[in-house]
Parts: sequence; C-alpha cells; structure tokens
Amino acid sequence: MDPALAAQMSEAVAEKVLQYRRDESGWKICREANGVSVSWRPSVEFSGNLYRGEGIVNAPPEKVWDCIKPLPGTLRAKWDENVTSFEIIESLTDTLCVSRTTSPSAAMKLISPRDFVDLVLMKTYEDGTLSSSAINVEHPLCPPKPGYVRGFNHPCGCFCEPVPGEPNKTHLVTFFQTDLGGYLPQSVVDSFFPRSMAGFYTNLEKAVKTLYD
Repeated sequence: MDPALAAQMSEAVAEKVLQYRRDESGWKICREANGVSVSWRPSVEFSGNLYRGEGIVNAPPEKVWDCIKPLPGTLRAKWDENVTSFEIIESLTDTLCVSRTTSPSAAMKLISPRDFVDLVLMKTYEDGTLSSSAINVEHPLCPPKPGYVRGFNHPCGCFCEPVPGEPNKTHLVTFFQTDLGGYLPQSVVDSFFPRSMAGFYTNLEKAVKTLYD
C-alpha cells in the first residue's frame, strides 16, 4: 500500500473519529449496565448505525491500551470474545499498519465467522489520551478467505482518556460502525452490537485485573 496515501487516508479517518467523540448530538442510549452506556445514531457512512460505548475502566490508560492496542503480539485475542486472531498484513510506520482481524460465529451462530482488513492508525494526544482509528481497505496480500465472510469497518476507533485526579482509572470511549456483510436480518445486527459492546467493557475490566494484579 502506498505509504503517503495510507498516511493521508488514516489521518482523515482519525479526524473523523475525533469529531464523533466531540459531537454529542443525536445519540440514543440503547443499553446501560454496570457503569457502561452504549448509544447509537444513524451512520452517514453506510445504511447501518454508528455505535458509541462509554465507561470507566479501573486501570491507568497505559495498561488499558496494552490490552486493546492493535499491534503484533497483542493481548486482544486473549480476552476479547469477538476476536479469534489478529495479524499485521503490512507495517507502514510504527503507528500505522494494515491488519486482519477474525471474529468467531456469534448470536447463536446466526452470524458466521467474519474477517476484517483495516488501515489502523495509533495516536497520542497532548492530554495523554491514547487512541486508535481504523477503516476497511483492500490489500493484495489479503484477499477474501474460505470460511469467513468479509466484513467492512467504516471509520471507527477508541479513546483511552486519563481521568483527572484519578491516575488508576481510564475513561474509555469506543466507536463502531461495521457492515458485517453477508445476508443478516437487521434485527440480528441491531441486537448484536449493543450486547457485544457492553460485553467488551466487562471482559476488558476482567482482563486488566487478571494481567496486572
């Protein structure tokens, strides 16, 4: 992949996800439990929804980031029930890569295994926030593979934000807007994402305690 084009594209996606973070309008809460809220609004990128998750994780941002960062040898596949494997297809810089993520069947196997090929950018902001943003891309080294339905991530990402005065806590905000591909009833998709995102926070909290306590 052309590095200059990839850098330009990834910065535009990061800016878009940052705008999602700043724009509080139009969100409708669809799930709240254990201090985590999941909300949605119609996506302007495709015919589905943009989902936002928000909650406090009881660990410093650096430790939370270690559990979710998209890098080789990542811990993500060890604890995230929606990730079976993660691999780097091409490293463009230390903070920019093309990755392939696979997910297991879900929703009582109504959703078959998926894979996603994304351009991923990692950033650190002046206030100490650690973030990643991603968007689907095609890559010659990663064509569709047997046994997986190719899904497509529209601009998505997460922010591990410091909590002022609380160094051992992280305000984690996540954004998903994913076309799962295939032929799925909309009701299955609409019920899957809020439940999956809430579970993400619960499993992340457990993972941080298990790995660092």
